[in-house]
Order: sequence, then C-alpha cells, then structure tokens
Amino acid sequence: MFQTMEQCTEFIFKLKASQYKGEPLQSARIILEQLGNPEKKIKFIHFAGSNGKGSTLNATREILMNHGLQVGAFISPHLERANERITINKQQISDSDFLRITNEIAAIIEQKLDGKFPSFFEVVTLIALQYFSEQNLDVALLEAGIGGRLDSTNVITPEVSVITTISLEHTDMLGDTYAKIAFEKAGIIKSGKPVVVGVKNKEALDVIQQVAAKKNAAIYTLNEQIKVERTATQQFNYEAIVKLDEVELAMVGEHQIDNAALAITAANLFLGRLDMLKVKDALKRAKWDGRFERVGTNIILDGAHNSEGTTALIAALKLIAPKKKYKFIYAALQDKDHAVSIEMMDKVANEMHFTQIDLPRAAKAEQLMSQSTHVKKSAHTNWKELVAEQMDGLAEDELLIITGSLYFIAEVRGAFVKKGWL
Repeated sequence: MFQTMEQCTEFIFKLKASQYKGEPLQSARIILEQLGNPEKKIKFIHFAGSNGKGSTLNATREILMNHGLQVGAFISPHLERANERITINKQQISDSDFLRITNEIAAIIEQKLDGKFPSFFEVVTLIALQYFSEQNLDVALLEAGIGGRLDSTNVITPEVSVITTISLEHTDMLGDTYAKIAFEKAGIIKSGKPVVVGVKNKEALDVIQQVAAKKNAAIYTLNEQIKVERTATQQFNYEAIVKLDEVELAMVGEHQIDNAALAITAANLFLGRLDMLKVKDALKRAKWDGRFERVGTNIILDGAHNSEGTTALIAALKLIAPKKKYKFIYAALQDKDHAVSIEMMDKVANEMHFTQIDLPRAAKAEQLMSQSTHVKKSAHTNWKELVAEQMDGLAEDELLIITGSLYFIAEVRGAFVKKGWL
C-alpha cells in the first residue's frame, strides 16, 4: 500500500511497459470488472489523433462547461503534476483520491494479475475512470495515448468520437503508412455513434470513412460536412449542424480554427443543441498550456512534437510575428521525425539551438544538431543553462521559440512557473 503521493507516483512512473502479458486491454478489463465496471456508468467523448487532440478536448470542455455541465477530462502528458491528467471542471483530482484509488487498483492487481502491473498510462487511465464514476458527472472527455484501437482508453463506448489529425508517428507501433495509422486511430469509432474528423490526408481519410461506414457511424468531416472560413487572424465563420459567424479564438494559429470547429461539432452532437453566445464566449477563453504559450513579449513555448506540429507552429509565427528573427531551442524524443521538423525550422530560423532532457527516450542534443544544415547552430546537454543564456541575450527584434517534445515543454514550463514568469 502506498502511504504518500510521492511513493505512489514514483512507483507508477516506473511502469514503462506492461508487466502483464495478456491480450491487449485484457488487464484493464479485468481490473475494471473488479471495480464494478465504472466505465459503464459515465457518458464519454473520446479524442484521438496525432496532433490537436488536447486543444480540441479543451475547447470542447469549455463549450460544455459554459452550458452548465459537470465535465471530467483525462489528458496527457502532464506538465507539472500527475493530478493534472484527471480533472473535473478543470479542478485536479486531490492527492487523497489519487492515492486511495491507486491503492484500490494495486490490491486488485496483486489478487487478479499476480502483482504484474500494467503500464503507467493504463494505470492512470483506470484511476481516471474510477474517479469519474464516483463523481456526479454529465460527461467525461478522454484523450487517447498512442493510437486508439489498442489504447487503454478504448475500453469505453463514447457518445461521440473525435479524430483530429493523422501524421507518421510511432510507426514502430502503429504502422509505417498513413492508412495503417488511420486504421489504429479509427479503432475508437463505435457502432452507431457519430465521429468528428479533422483529417485532411486522403489516404488516412479513406480508411476512417470505410471504418465509419462499416460501423454505421455518422461522420462529420472538416471541409465536407464541417465548413470553416477564416475572417480575421483568430476569427472564423462555422457551418455544420448549426451556423455561427465571427467566432473568436484565444488560441493562436490557423490549426486552432480547425480544432475549434471540431470541438463545436462534438459538443453539438453530444448536447443536441447549442447556445451560440455560450459557444462564442467559451472559445474566446479556451487556452491550453504549452501550446503557442507566450512568456512575456518575446518568448513562446510550444509542444510541436512532430512535423505536423512544426508546420502549424511556423504558420502561427508568420501570422503573428512575421518580421521577428526566430531563435529556436529544440529537444525531442527518439521516436519522432526530427529531420523533417528540423529542416522546416532551419528555413525560417536566425539561430538553431539543440538540447536534451533526462528521459530514456530522449534524443541527444548532438544527434539533433547533426540533422541541421543551419550556419548558426549549437548543441547543449544542459537545457537550463541554454535557456538562461538565450533569454539573457535576447534582442527586441528577436523571438525565442522553445519547442519540441511536450515532456521538454513541461520541464521548461515548470521552471518558469517556479520563477513566477507564468
């Protein structure tokens, strides 16, 4: 039994891969059955996708909360504390509830799985499902981890599924083509339940449409059933089940217009009705930490963890600061498409600086720098020293962009919060 939150999180963080070697999702289903099947007591909206699922979930949450609903949310990764992953109306699960439920699950694992623990992500998913079932929720929003079909969140039957985007990532686990990855993400689509899709790649979209048709799931696709027209930098007109004009966003970037459109559609499908003023008010307030987040006037934090994210980041930079000189600080994980992201940044950067974080999956700074062709580039093993050095020498016409893995952004953001900068 865990006595403290520190003991508890230290143990579960070490559960990199599942110790239980059964069929996919088998351990989760055994534990859920022992808990009384909490996943059957809640209504869900399920989010999957390579990019944008967190921002889309957050926008959906704001809309539903503004309509008076009690909204649970399960997200990843966390930026500072594990509790951030599990919230109700943006209030984090308490340490005591997290600890109590973890101990309950640990006891079941000892009895039913011979003490063989599932992975960290699976355990935290189960904590979320049990916690949500104990609360008086109207809906829980669940963000899938990797993929969808075999993801531990896929033990639910959602009222609505959302697939944001598809890019070539985690190819060792999900497959090496858009079609294969789309098939895995489309695994969250359930029979007779609508799916909202932001995917633009034809190869991927074809697969999702086939799965939806096979499962008799109504599909609402961006640029088909969902139409958006940008009218200003962060303003757009929307038309799908309902029509909204001049919707303003707090989030920066054209990709956030797409995410907001998906969120409006998902919320409408779940509620069956929308108050237009409440939708507009919600999206004007919806912000997401570590996603094009400004620190002061000339520093930006953005978890652009793959080439699609980097494309969106650069487009947003050109939109809001086209005349600034861009200085990038980049750290990434081994399993991401660094070369493509680095090539894109090289083309617009004034300087490129590479660093690393203390994770087994982290790419080394020198390895990342070797993929850059920029004339002004450097590699630093200590990201704290690099960030401090670049902040000290920042000129008025320069913009420092700290980007890459969300795990890197989490560490930087945590340091900034401690200093009172955020």
